[in-house]
Amino acid sequence: RIKAYKGVARGIIGRAPTITQGFLGRLKSIVGGNIAAYAKTCEQARQQAYDALLQHAREMGANAIVGMRYDASEVVSEGFATELLCYGAAAVIEQEQ
Repeated sequence: RIKAYKGVARGIIGRAPTITQGFLGRLKSIVGGNIAAYAKTCEQARQQAYDALLQHAREMGANAIVGMRYDASEVVSEGFATELLCYGAAAVIEQEQ
């Protein structure tokens, strides 16, 4: 049971591929297929954004996240990078006994 809402908690990460990942990604985009190096980078970014979300929620005094979501956008600035945002409502819930 939710006792209180603390507001929106978020974790945000900016990631750019390595030179090798960028080269392999461009090559794969020509021939098609899964880009394993990108997938690994994306999963690491998701985990880091999630961890940052949890930390922010703790700092707000919450012990739960309600309605968590991910959002990503491409940021172009002398190359490219991806911004990954993980967010949700920070809440205090009753602990089950």
